[in-house]
Amino acid sequence: MFLGDFYPRMDEKGRIALPAKFRDRLGAGMVITKGQDRCLYVYPQTEFERMADRLSRTSSTAATRNYMRQFFGGADDQTPDKQGRVVVKQALREYAALDRECAVIGVNNRVEIWDAVAWCEFTEAQEQQFVEFSEDLLAPE
Repeated sequence: MFLGDFYPRMDEKGRIALPAKFRDRLGAGMVITKGQDRCLYVYPQTEFERMADRLSRTSSTAATRNYMRQFFGGADDQTPDKQGRVVVKQALREYAALDRECAVIGVNNRVEIWDAVAWCEFTEAQEQQFVEFSEDLLAPE
C-alpha cells in the first residue's frame, strides 16, 4: 500500500526521485501513465499488468477503446536508477504540467505525480467534499 505525500524536485532532465518508502514496491519496475485530473499514475509493473488484464476483458465499446488508447498509448515503463530516480517522458510532463516542484502522493495501489501547486489547489477545492464523503462513508452503523 502506498501512503503519504512527498515534495521532490524534478531536475532539468525530467528525473524525479521517488520517496524511499515507495522504492521497494516500485524498484522491480513500474509503469507511468496519464491519470485523472491532470496527474500521472505510477503503478508497480505487476499491478499494471493486473489492470491490463482486467481492461482486456471489458466489452469493446467506443468509450473503452478510447480509454485504453489514452491509458496504454501514453504509458512508459521505467526502472528507477540507483538513486531511486525515474525519467518522466516529455509528453507525460506536458500532460501533467510538471515543472520543477512536484508532489508525489501515495494512493493505495498506485502513486500519483502532480505539479505541487496543482496538488495544493486540488486538495483545497476538494476539502468540503472530503468532509461530506467521510461523514457518509464512516458513519456509525
